[in-house]
Amino acid sequence: MLNQKYLLLVTAFSCVVYAAAVQSEDVPLDTTGSSGHQAPDTQQRQYTFTWNFNDSSDLKPRGGTSKGVPVTLDKAPSEAWLKLQEPNLSHLERDRRAILAMAGQYKVSFDFIEVAGFTENYQPKAPYQSWATEKVYVLEDKKDFISLQHILVMQTMNKDGTKNPPMVTKHWRQDWQYQPKQVLTYKGYNTWLAKPVPTNEQKGTWSQTVYQVDDSPRYGGVAAWQHFGNYSNWNSAEAWRPLPRREYTVRNDYQVLLGNNRHIILPTGWVHEQQNNKVILDANAKPDVKAPVIAREMGFDRYERIKDYDFGLGDTYLKNTEPFWREVRKQWTNLSQLNKPIHLRASADKDGLYLSPFNYAQDLNEGKQKTEVEIASFAAQAVKGYLAETSTNAGSNTY
Repeated sequence: MLNQKYLLLVTAFSCVVYAAAVQSEDVPLDTTGSSGHQAPDTQQRQYTFTWNFNDSSDLKPRGGTSKGVPVTLDKAPSEAWLKLQEPNLSHLERDRRAILAMAGQYKVSFDFIEVAGFTENYQPKAPYQSWATEKVYVLEDKKDFISLQHILVMQTMNKDGTKNPPMVTKHWRQDWQYQPKQVLTYKGYNTWLAKPVPTNEQKGTWSQTVYQVDDSPRYGGVAAWQHFGNYSNWNSAEAWRPLPRREYTVRNDYQVLLGNNRHIILPTGWVHEQQNNKVILDANAKPDVKAPVIAREMGFDRYERIKDYDFGLGDTYLKNTEPFWREVRKQWTNLSQLNKPIHLRASADKDGLYLSPFNYAQDLNEGKQKTEVEIASFAAQAVKGYLAETSTNAGSNTY
């Protein structure tokens, strides 16, 4: 049984903007009770961007209003940035260094705002803002493959200035494959499928596949890195992704995000931009014929390097739990290579499928001893528990 303390930790911090991602993509859940829409208040309205003259709309942001302990920004260009700027690198090596430059210790800010609506009498919903302190670890670094694991270590402060104990949780993961032969895509209604990448679209490109906090799939995309002097970025084509926590906790009027994401490397960190359409699906996982898109959203996540922050709990968690999560990753990889859809029986986050593997990982983190055989067996059973016994209504789809 999941202990109460850890259940609170998982609920508050681990079930993020499932890329999540991004993925982050995935954003820490507000723990202050202010995640609902706010009443209009012109005195407190903080947002004007894109809605300067819309006085009737409610644009006070929702999301995390907790306050973190002070952090120190690292304002010097990072070693990874300097390595990225070295002359005479092959294109492949410069790509690799751009990806590896995302590893490190960060203060992260998350901002999402609807910028256009396509329904009658549309009114923009409250924007979303949140924050995190996060470390990005390099799990694997091969010539043509890099895996980055995000882990949150967050410590908040009370109004009286006292500090709460730090909390740690595994966050999203991003895998990068050079010249990929396939990419994992979301098909709607908790269904994913590995889609072949045409041969003429493989050369010089990288796939980024984003996984949720429990290593279940989220979305993938393919693009080439672009390098212009001191500027490097990767910008995916539009792809489907499931609703993140910041949306499904307050929305039920659409079923999928259709968007692209761009990663831009900076001297002191990186940024993750998103452009998302909020799409209604019919019962066959096709975009609604008459009114497929209800709104368009912009997202901007900023990763700013910090120093002298204690990520020791994250280091320990990764060391203690990596044997288990490695086996979990193997299970999902094997499923993605079977050339058939992966159907989940429910949403991993929304319906609590993540609780079993997170509970097991926490036992390992607290020192419970398990053999390699026991760990592999539990990982196989845990992933099997996610899967639907029969296929869902999500078939092949295009948009």
